[in-house]
Amino acid sequence: MSRIGKSPIKISSDLNITIADGTITVKGKLGELSYTLLPGMTLQLEDGLLHVHRADESKSQRAIHGLTRALIQNMVIGVSEGYKKTLHIFGTGYSSESIGPWLRLTLGYSHDILLRVPEGLTVVATPVPRSKGGRSDFTSIITIDGINKQMVGQFAAEVRFCRPPENYKGKGIRYHDEYVAIKAGKAGA
Repeated sequence: MSRIGKSPIKISSDLNITIADGTITVKGKLGELSYTLLPGMTLQLEDGLLHVHRADESKSQRAIHGLTRALIQNMVIGVSEGYKKTLHIFGTGYSSESIGPWLRLTLGYSHDILLRVPEGLTVVATPVPRSKGGRSDFTSIITIDGINKQMVGQFAAEVRFCRPPENYKGKGIRYHDEYVAIKAGKAGA
């Protein structure tokens, strides 16, 4: 049996769970998410614990057992706490700005890049002021918030793809905890 699939999901008292016609709806303080179960998956809610069961021991059922449990767990965390990704922009002249439902990125190309922010996400672009004596490593911070873990991660990846970090000067967009090993340049005289 799947180790992830067999562990129950703890449901807090402030969440409202509805299971009907193969669809689970989770409603919390931050919003509402729903998921349609794949064939063979069943849910059982008892004593504040949600159990995911599969129909049989076939390979396909075992494959989606843990997946279903993980997706429902992500929904529960999303509507109660939410998800957040933080990106840092490194590079002189690079900047970002949130304009209504758009995110404008200036990344050293001949044009600005406009990305439409998906419904349900909140994107905040904050410029980092330069300090007088020292230098700040990054020029802008982009914070992406939402209740859907997949949407938050997907939009963060799309923003990072616009200018991934390069290995010689470290310029580009990277996650706040991402480490980029800087290579030595040419060793010529």
